Amino acid sequence: MLYTVFLWWFSTGVIIYLDGLPRRGVRWSFAALSVAALAALAGLAAVRDDTSVAGAYLAFTYGLVVWGWQIASFFMGIVTGPRRTACPAGCRGLRHFWHGVETCLYHEVAIIVSAVAVLLASWGGANPFGPATFAILWGMHQVSKLNVFFGVRNLNEEFLPDQMRYLAAFFSRRPMNRFFPLSITLATALMVLLAQRAFDPLASAFSATGYTFLAFLTALGVLELWLLVLPIPLRLWDWGLRSRRRRPAAAADDATVPARPAR
Repeated sequence: MLYTVFLWWFSTGVIIYLDGLPRRGVRWSFAALSVAALAALAGLAAVRDDTSVAGAYLAFTYGLVVWGWQIASFFMGIVTGPRRTACPAGCRGLRHFWHGVETCLYHEVAIIVSAVAVLLASWGGANPFGPATFAILWGMHQVSKLNVFFGVRNLNEEFLPDQMRYLAAFFSRRPMNRFFPLSITLATALMVLLAQRAFDPLASAFSATGYTFLAFLTALGVLELWLLVLPIPLRLWDWGLRSRRRRPAAAADDATVPARPAR
């Protein structure tokens, strides 16, 4: 459990920190992360038949590293979409939704390519926890994005790096949206199912370890969803913002795009 929580907290903070570096630092960071992602894919291939407890740890970690590279590529502004600007005034409905899709279209295609690479690296093996980790992170990411688009209380725009500030125009602020109850219910149900597999008395040490990772990872995703709507300040990753605190205040103000109010 502690290993899952630490990786979730630390990797998120590292990505926030790296995203806020100057452009030269971003390029070098992305190059290093790309090497790490390739090494993780090789690692997944190496442990695909490893059914030891260590194999479960490694597959989980490798899946998370590949996903971390994917997220970093987006927020670093390297793999995004054809639209890099906010919507024009008065844009709403399906047109506004499509503009939102355009901001991340290449990123979504890249996720599919990464998912295929993760599957191929683990194909035919007895260790499913690398692909499962990637799939859960992907699913929770999509759910969170939709909730932020439809409207939540806490948008946390301060975590957006300067090069991605235009995304705030696709965020909506309201106490809750109609999609939230469905998403939280489905995510909680998945968490319970995974926990049942983890605590099955007939499960091997390998299965119990792997499903424990997946259950707690899903639980953290559920927590992130609740943090979008509960009146609680999010201070878990303030340390990741240190890379941005030296930029000129005027530049920060110019880069900010306000979120959409509830309609």
